[in-house]
Amino acid sequence: MQKQEVNILQIIDKQIAELVPYENNPRHNEDAVKFVKASIQQFGFKVPIVISPNNVIIAGHTRVLAAKELGMGTVPCVIADDLTEEQMKAFRLADNKVSEASGWDWDRLQEELDALVGFDMDAFGFDIEGALDAMGGNDDKDIDAFFEAAPGTPKQEKSEPKAGKTVTCPHCGQTFEI
Repeated sequence: MQKQEVNILQIIDKQIAELVPYENNPRHNEDAVKFVKASIQQFGFKVPIVISPNNVIIAGHTRVLAAKELGMGTVPCVIADDLTEEQMKAFRLADNKVSEASGWDWDRLQEELDALVGFDMDAFGFDIEGALDAMGGNDDKDIDAFFEAAPGTPKQEKSEPKAGKTVTCPHCGQTFEI
């Protein structure tokens, strides 16, 4: 069996002014900036920006925008000097796409949210109450419709509720009898 070379991650601080947004970035990041900004404020900058050897952003455009809004001068970066230009393009797309294939286990998510005390999870995008109000309803069919119709949100799978069960929306905290 051939031994595979392992590239050790080296994180370096880079001046934000040195970073170059990818000119053909197909993602619309603007709506997510406030959530990423809140995450950085609450937890610190925990996920580095991935850049090319010439400082073009491969992954992390939204984090850079949030850091700028926070007035940060530097951000942690990883230089992907082991990737070809084609691999950088593919990684840029894959990094953004793969999370769309995930869904939520609603019961486990609810358990996790219930265990959080003192965190405003709306600050991180866990808010559907406003969307439901805008749709004119707040029953289970509306919740399903919201997750199917929300821009950039894939159809989410949820565990089947038991009849007569009370559930709490993981986004807004509203309680529903089902």
